[in-house]
Amino acid sequence: MPRRQTPSPAQPVTIAAAKPRAKAKANVAAAKAGAGRAALRPNAIEEIFHRFAQALPEPKGELEYLNDFTLLVAVVLSAQATDSGVNKATGALFAAAPTPAAMVALGEDRVREMIKTIGLFRTKARNVVALSQALVDQHDGQVPADREALEALPGVGRKTANVVLNIAFGHTTIAVDTHIFRVANRTGLAPGKDPLAVERGLERVVPPAYALHAHHWLILHGRYVCKAARPDCPACRIRDLCLFEDKT
Repeated sequence: MPRRQTPSPAQPVTIAAAKPRAKAKANVAAAKAGAGRAALRPNAIEEIFHRFAQALPEPKGELEYLNDFTLLVAVVLSAQATDSGVNKATGALFAAAPTPAAMVALGEDRVREMIKTIGLFRTKARNVVALSQALVDQHDGQVPADREALEALPGVGRKTANVVLNIAFGHTTIAVDTHIFRVANRTGLAPGKDPLAVERGLERVVPPAYALHAHHWLILHGRYVCKAARPDCPACRIRDLCLFEDKT
């Protein structure tokens, strides 16, 4: 069944995403602050994830999909786009093409028309059809549970591979998007100058008991509470543990 939207581990709210420029500015500031700050202590990190788990024991992503293949496509389409925007386009797309073979048969022109409300839709349509063809030709129409194979597909990078490995195959991967990058640096969880540094840092410090869901807890916290332009610190469950100096 398609995934339904999931509330934040802090307070369930409905707030429009910050403008891309504001997000970028906030992330640069967070990275600079993180570079000059000591990381959180292990007991504080344990407590953070304990609170997230208490609030939302089984967090889910907000992209809607039918199977491993449509999950992969949804994540590819979500680059530089909102999950809600992707969901509006993929309902009809996935009904028409729920498998790689069906997507290839649908063709690039039809795919492009069906996803034209999503940013970079021309490039994404080309990649979706190309990766579908690659899955048919090289993987018997199945999504591989292997990072190298996933990243070899058109339009699939490390972040997309991490999302698919985590959701579809239960790997304890962490896909560092703009939200996780900001949260990791602001809070002191895993300060890093770029997404890979943050990913490696989180892999080192997230307690094993929380590793499977860490990705979703951090994304939801960044999306709904630790927002780019105006973080909602009064609603934050981890305010007392967070090292962010400019709390609201």
